[in-house]
Amino acid sequence: MADPVARLLPWSSPDGKPCFLVSDGAGYVSRVADAVEEEQLASAVDLIDEARCVLAVRGWTSGELQLLTVELTEALVEVHRVAESRGMRLLFHACRDDQSSQREASPAT
Repeated sequence: MADPVARLLPWSSPDGKPCFLVSDGAGYVSRVADAVEEEQLASAVDLIDEARCVLAVRGWTSGELQLLTVELTEALVEVHRVAESRGMRLLFHACRDDQSSQREASPAT
């Protein structure tokens, strides 16, 4: 079993606070979080394609640009949260691996 690590979840509490899960990453909530993150990333890719199409036409209205800006901002917030969550977990594992390597390299006393 892997060591538990705090994971920033891809959703917030009802009052807007970040939600964290401390687990080994193999449980039900971890799998739900993985699925939500994958959907958020896929939606961001779709939105990028849509934005490129809208901007290429150059016949957009200010309302279309405003809607696109709102949607791109929401997607960027979600993608940033995914990156932050994954970065925190990578840092935890890197620190743990470094500590493990240092223990193995230390001479026995």
